[in-house]
Amino acid sequence: MQEYISKSREQTQKIAADFAKELKGGEVLCFYGNLGSGKTTFIQALAKTLGVKENVTSPTFVLMKKYPRRGGACPRPSKRATARVAPTRSFFYHMDAYRLSNSQEALDLGLEEIWNDKNNIIAIEWADKINDILPKKKIDLCFESLSENERKITIFQ
Repeated sequence: MQEYISKSREQTQKIAADFAKELKGGEVLCFYGNLGSGKTTFIQALAKTLGVKENVTSPTFVLMKKYPRRGGACPRPSKRATARVAPTRSFFYHMDAYRLSNSQEALDLGLEEIWNDKNNIIAIEWADKINDILPKKKIDLCFESLSENERKITIFQ
């Protein structure tokens, strides 16, 4: 367990960037915390460090967004790959389970296939809505607002 107290948006982004550098691929990141507790800020900095070039926004109404990773903290396959071997594609998925009625809806989105691909990293906001289907091997990130600017971030690996 790692615990952090962030006193600003910038500190939350730094914590996320440092955390992203530890990821290898294949991780399921489960985010818990109230609205405004810093989850999306953390995810945006995480995605940037992982090589996502697009602007990451909360997928509340579309449920899930897929972003290609270019470079970033997780290593990509060597550029020496021969013409016969296609380079591995890696993606960052950002899911918001808040509007799901049940876990089956998440499965219908292909969630198991996504987290079973070791080239992907998936961040799931409001993961408590689908706890019954989450894999045993996951990383829980809990966010708590302590004051207007202070956040407590606890990471369980």
